[in-house]
Amino acid sequence: MNTASVEHRTKGRELGARCLVPGAGVPSALIGCCALLLAFCPSPSALRADDLRFGGAIPHEVETIYERGLAWLASRQSEEGGWQGGNNGPGVDGICVMAFLASGDDPNFGKHARHIRRGVRAILKSQQESGYFPHSMYHHGFAMLALSEAYGAVDEALLWEGEKPVRTISQALDLAIRLSGTSQKNNRWGGWRYSPEARDADTSVTGAMLMGLLAARNAGLEVSDEVLETALEYMRRSTGRDGSVAYAGGFGGMGESMNRSAIATLVAAVGKKKETPEYKATLEHINTRLEHQEGHYKEYFRYYMAQALFQGDYESWQKWNTATVRALAESQAQDGGFGDAYQTGMSLLAVALNYRFLPIYER
Repeated sequence: MNTASVEHRTKGRELGARCLVPGAGVPSALIGCCALLLAFCPSPSALRADDLRFGGAIPHEVETIYERGLAWLASRQSEEGGWQGGNNGPGVDGICVMAFLASGDDPNFGKHARHIRRGVRAILKSQQESGYFPHSMYHHGFAMLALSEAYGAVDEALLWEGEKPVRTISQALDLAIRLSGTSQKNNRWGGWRYSPEARDADTSVTGAMLMGLLAARNAGLEVSDEVLETALEYMRRSTGRDGSVAYAGGFGGMGESMNRSAIATLVAAVGKKKETPEYKATLEHINTRLEHQEGHYKEYFRYYMAQALFQGDYESWQKWNTATVRALAESQAQDGGFGDAYQTGMSLLAVALNYRFLPIYER
């Protein structure tokens, strides 16, 4: 990593620690949230609070994976600002934008500032008048999450680069939050599924929606406590005593899934439900299966598993992170990608907790 890059990221951490803390006058920005690899850390008992929050040097292997992955994303971004491939839409654009933001890239003057701003513009342009980010509520949730992390960090005076603005980030989030609440009220389970009009719900979509809404609240936007509590209660009801989490409806649907247990652990942690029996059960469920590998949706699994373990058990996250970094280093293509934009963005975010920048993932 070159000296200029080190200097930029060091300044980013100092700036985040000094003045961009949510609740201190600026709604959401790039501040610390994560930790170091096991080999580069003291024992968990020796860690100070600042070690967990602001971190230290990033292992070279992580930097290499990340720099190559970001270069791949930058080279695949369309002129309109989005990413195409097997998966595309505002949610995927949001995942890619977050991949840039998560390592501390300055969205206004940094190396990838133009890529970040173009990605944010693409998300804003995709939003319908109703506030919905198509093509599904998955996209809606991830688009909200990305805009919430960009809000307060992106200088909107630079965002449109001569184009006529569609709406501000806060306006887009307000519309998206309102659409989310209306959709939930029409849902008998209190969660969400694929469309805003869906009357059934599943824990995977609901988890993505909860993270978008919790990030928006963290950024200073007004999000109804009732909406959040109703969705968190749906996740709680869907959780079994053994920490397994149902897919749809009440508990008992479609069997055990490490993906869903990781999602349930994460939303409970960020939603301040760590004292519940369900949170403790899901955390134990994933914590005792650190060797587990997903044959399907492996990027999705790594993305949620990283955050859930970091929130719940730092020592377990260290062990899991070490193995994940090794696996990604071995599987990354020569051109820096991990497949399409979705797979590459999610893979990078799975190791982004080695940096300390996205506020939604603070411990």
